[in-house]
Amino acid sequence: MRKINNERLLKLLDDFAQFGKTENNGVTRLALSNEDKLARDYFIQLARQADFSVKVDPIGNIFVRREGKYPKLSPILVGSHGDSQPLGGRYDGIYGVLAGLEALLSLNDYQIETERPIDLVMWTNEEGSRFSPAMMGSAVFTGKLSIEEAFRKQDKNGITVESELERIGYLGKDDFLNYRPYAALEIHIEQGPILERNHTDIGVVSGALGQNWYQIQLDGLASHAGTTPMNMRKDAGIGMAEAMMEFNKLGMKEIKHQGRVTIGSIQLTPNSPNVIPGRANFTLEIRHPDQQSLNRLDKEIYKIVNNISNKYQLDAQIKQVVNLPPLVFNSDLLRIIRQIADKLGYSREDIVSGAGHDSCHLNNEMPTAMIFIPCIDGLSHNEQENITDEWCEKGGNILFNMLLKLAS
Repeated sequence: MRKINNERLLKLLDDFAQFGKTENNGVTRLALSNEDKLARDYFIQLARQADFSVKVDPIGNIFVRREGKYPKLSPILVGSHGDSQPLGGRYDGIYGVLAGLEALLSLNDYQIETERPIDLVMWTNEEGSRFSPAMMGSAVFTGKLSIEEAFRKQDKNGITVESELERIGYLGKDDFLNYRPYAALEIHIEQGPILERNHTDIGVVSGALGQNWYQIQLDGLASHAGTTPMNMRKDAGIGMAEAMMEFNKLGMKEIKHQGRVTIGSIQLTPNSPNVIPGRANFTLEIRHPDQQSLNRLDKEIYKIVNNISNKYQLDAQIKQVVNLPPLVFNSDLLRIIRQIADKLGYSREDIVSGAGHDSCHLNNEMPTAMIFIPCIDGLSHNEQENITDEWCEKGGNILFNMLLKLAS
């Protein structure tokens, strides 16, 4: 079986890691930031140098096409995202984009003309760290989120998605309304410890956990910390703290069922040392492989918040911002991944993704599959995120041969 140019792929990864590089060798490349623009511009530059065509849709998703022998055949779609978390890693997302680019460049090297076109996509705002919700680009692409609603989304400084797309020059005009790929692929670092722990080369991603994300606000009464007796307070901070403990207990009960409950972001207002917090805002997410369990946990969340608001005389608001059901990826594509791994002599195992990915949105619209490679210590969303050269190459070889087979 044919193999990629891993030296070139490693250089691509190093080059893109310079866009938003942090002191500890990580990356901060938030969606639609100046650093994101630099990465996008260079991605398009490399694509055009290789004689690939480029299109950009209204949400800023970038589509690079390597033409096939029969342009009217439905294409193969491959790719991932280019944005990162704050103080994130240099492989999360971008490895999938650049492994796809390397596969297209290797097809050029081998002078292979595929029958189907191959489209390489860099999705907009997968992380959701600057603009919520996460996986925004693929959500708009699949019709799960309207472009009008996406445009209105704001970051913490009140800057909108639309204005930032226009500022960095990625408010695209290309229409993908009737776009119907033959299949979609995404390769990604695992972001967990299972593959490395089991000494497995390739993770065949059979499906993904369902996810519910919430924004919760508790309103009490801001008052003087020195003059307000303990039994006369309406302390939103205490309410939030108790809610966090209760939610954690909820998650601990789901360990054996692979359920996860996380409070990731908190904010107190007015956030002053000598003022009782009058408002608490925090995020909550739950993940589970079973939809009935997600529904049950959803009811428990509302019950916990209601009990705490009554206990501390607080007003409570809960807004669900993400609702993704558990999913199973396409069995035929998974079978081909296994076959190619076996032919290449790579160890493999089926694995369920605990993280959300753009492929989760694509899965209901087209045959979709994901491939994982290990990452050191399972560490991700962290500056110390890392992979080995061997894992990098093996993942690239799997993806290249998948594209070669599907596009032929």
